[in-house]
Amino acid sequence: MDPEKKREIIDDLVTFREGKEYYKKIGKAWKRGYLLYGPPGTGKSSMIAAIANFLEYDVYDLELTTVKTNTELRKIFIETTGKSIIVIEDIDCSVDLTGKRKEKKKEKDDEEKEKKPPGMEEKDENSKLTLSGLLNFIDGLWSACGGERIVIFTTNHLEKLDPALIRRGRMDMHIEMSYCSFEAFKVLAKNYLGVTTRNFGFCNG
Repeated sequence: MDPEKKREIIDDLVTFREGKEYYKKIGKAWKRGYLLYGPPGTGKSSMIAAIANFLEYDVYDLELTTVKTNTELRKIFIETTGKSIIVIEDIDCSVDLTGKRKEKKKEKDDEEKEKKPPGMEEKDENSKLTLSGLLNFIDGLWSACGGERIVIFTTNHLEKLDPALIRRGRMDMHIEMSYCSFEAFKVLAKNYLGVTTRNFGFCNG
């Protein structure tokens, strides 16, 4: 990762970690969302580990495809502790949570909704995992839970995600994870191998 981008992320994490009084003053939940996006193999999982080590937070790796209902998701979120990172990797692979939902499915759902008696719609929403359910828990969970929490989504396909899922305020910082640039390579070579540009005959000019 480029040094400037790394510094920007570190500064943001420090500001969040030390922001208890700020969040209390403005009346907002003490939470922060990060979206890591880019091609496979660009270090998204390593970035999560680095963030956790830097903050000394616990990590909850949530496999969203195994969660069947909104009720189950709510229970999982509430059981997380303060100073924790909730990770949902490859969120674009989660069922019905992308922006590319088929029109036919929407029409079918609308038809079924019209046939249902009053009170049944809310019950059905809780009996399955929905995008609105995930958004509600991200927005509202921390008002009932103490301590700071971070949510991290990762995706290889940013364009597939529903805009509501990744808007600012939910995913506060969007971090593009691209393939290693020359500047980033120089840092890695120096840190891990003790190699500098002089060893390669490169010059800064």
